Amino acid sequence: MAAKFELKKSKSDQFMFNLKAANGEIILTSELYTTKAAAMNGIESVQKNSPLDERYERKQAKDGQHFFVLKAANHQVIGKSEYYKSTSSMENGIASVKRNGPEAKVDDTTV
Repeated sequence: MAAKFELKKSKSDQFMFNLKAANGEIILTSELYTTKAAAMNGIESVQKNSPLDERYERKQAKDGQHFFVLKAANHQVIGKSEYYKSTSSMENGIASVKRNGPEAKVDDTTV
């Protein structure tokens, strides 16, 4: 299975997407969008910005776990990672988004 963006509706009837690696693991989760068109723009933004290291903000949660946020050129958050136990695991997650984000196809589950 190839990496893909899974576009879906949330419980609150808004739109969101997950970027899934080839193994099916979620590597990036979007914010909520009020329209499908806005969510599709978010996917396009991931495709454009994910190869650029300066777009990643590396963070640490209060419990010590690591995560990252992918931001657009205007500094708006596009998506957030899962939590990782180590910095190296987080860096592997970033590398996966960089590798998969630009080429992943969209699986629209809203239709």
